[in-house]
Amino acid sequence: MYAKTYSASVLGIDGFIVEVEVDISNGLPVFEIVGLPDSAVREAKDRVRAAIKNSQANFPLQRITTNLAPADIKKEGSGFDLAIALGLLVASDQLKIEEIKETLLIGELALDGTLRPLHGVLPMVMSAKEQGFKQVLLPYPNAQEGALVEGMRVIPIQTLQEATLFFRKEWTPASIETDISNETSMHTVDFSDVQGQHHVKRAMEVAAAGGHNLLLIGPPGSGKTMLARRISTILPRMSLQESLEVTKICSIAGLTTERGRLVTERPFRSPHHTISQAGLIGGGTIPKPGEVSLAHRGVLFLDELPEFSKTALEVLRQPLEDREVTIGRARAVLTYPAEFVLIGSMNPCPCGFFGYDEDRACTCTPRQVQRYRSKISGPLLDRMDIHIEVPRVDYKTLSSSTTSEPSETIRRRVNQARAAQAERFRSSDTLCNGSMGANDIRKYCKLDKESRDLLKQSFDTLGLSARAHDRILKVARTIADLAQKEQVELEHIAEAIQYRALDRKFWE
Repeated sequence: MYAKTYSASVLGIDGFIVEVEVDISNGLPVFEIVGLPDSAVREAKDRVRAAIKNSQANFPLQRITTNLAPADIKKEGSGFDLAIALGLLVASDQLKIEEIKETLLIGELALDGTLRPLHGVLPMVMSAKEQGFKQVLLPYPNAQEGALVEGMRVIPIQTLQEATLFFRKEWTPASIETDISNETSMHTVDFSDVQGQHHVKRAMEVAAAGGHNLLLIGPPGSGKTMLARRISTILPRMSLQESLEVTKICSIAGLTTERGRLVTERPFRSPHHTISQAGLIGGGTIPKPGEVSLAHRGVLFLDELPEFSKTALEVLRQPLEDREVTIGRARAVLTYPAEFVLIGSMNPCPCGFFGYDEDRACTCTPRQVQRYRSKISGPLLDRMDIHIEVPRVDYKTLSSSTTSEPSETIRRRVNQARAAQAERFRSSDTLCNGSMGANDIRKYCKLDKESRDLLKQSFDTLGLSARAHDRILKVARTIADLAQKEQVELEHIAEAIQYRALDRKFWE
């Protein structure tokens, strides 16, 4: 007897449908799984056999061949167990599934027949909906996550036996409720905690409003990390589409802490400086998303930037330009999204006091300082839109009882600027000023004569590259949006140029 069921797996960040074909024929009892299965899939034979026996069903003692199609794509994970088990029951005439072509089956079976939750359910269900499936059977803990996809009937089950009873019309599944709102804020930090550093807060506001990369440089204890960790509190709220994109990536990586809820806060990733190149950019035999993709639509914060390995830092250059990462392997070439804001922080020298503290002299030799700064290459520095110095805060400012401006007030201005950008780019794929292309820059960053003269003088004086020239225009466009100005004016260009002063001061 022959039967076909449908399951799904994840390739990159997208799901793909897998046809599970089961054939039972006469011969010695053998259970074979073909179709490029990995170890976890091959071990499904033992899990399925035990689960069927422990679910008051009969395991056929014949020759069983299971094919996972398409056979040229590597199958990994344990999510095919449910589809294989139900396919066996259909092929052995123990079960009949009328709507099999409209039903997706995903779930890992325990030996007693219960179902265990999986990673990556959301992209699987999204792919199934695109392929025309009407309903999906999945483990109960994954049900709310699957229900985030509108238009799909989600049937949560806890055991293999419940699945068979459902198809026999002898059991009614529980209803599923899910939360698709994106209004809940879970921040425990705020810019009101930071005393002083008004010029740094202004730079971070500009970075948040336009999606610009930011480099903080200053002595130890000046508040670089404290400030960077608060930028997520002023980033604009994600749209529903952005929330689905981020939730999908988190589902694949197993980072969804509350199943059934959209990820509504923009990601903030802060990897340790010992991270490998593959951990940062993604990779593996079957490539997995790295930190740049886990920070999609959010912030990637690299604290103590020069302490990261030079090879790890250099791989950031391509995703910072292309907003995506393409990883090629022998078996697959996968593309992951990487639309993130990069924030780096660093000291001016290994000891941290070069040029900042009159009472504490720098103990580093010129060679040590040069070696330390050379870890940040010119091409990478060029891709940082804003460079800002973070000086030490004096005692009077630190002990002041005056309350600083809260994050919510700054966020309102950021939202206003982002709304102007959304209107400007409504007919294109550009999301914010930081991701404008050459055509957008020519169209939306037109300058008057005074502004052009100032930019030309700065270009020659600072020795800026063509990329730095374009990034100054992008930042100026964002400053104009914050000021609610239609055109980029002289004062906006002047402020944007100030954010490139470190090109000459520290890397002369």
